[in-house]
Amino acid sequence: MNRLVGVVVGASVGFVVVASAVPQHRELVKLEEKLEEARALEGNVLAERERMRVEHRALREDPEFLETQARDRLDYCREGERVLRMQRER
Repeated sequence: MNRLVGVVVGASVGFVVVASAVPQHRELVKLEEKLEEARALEGNVLAERERMRVEHRALREDPEFLETQARDRLDYCREGERVLRMQRER
């Protein structure tokens, strides 16, 4: 009889422990998903930052790049020059 009571009490305690861990596990899974989204966003931001750093360096140090960017933004072209415009996919 004592053995049966011990098994029932042990099973009850085990059930309570498992039942209390399930919501915490769900919350952990949600937080891990948020973390992965944040890491993906961080990667995109870092890539954009590097692209802007390279462009900034080129604007400072490369006169041809500076001229190309200025002519593109101001819509200038030299006489007799043909300009082809490409639309970026977004």
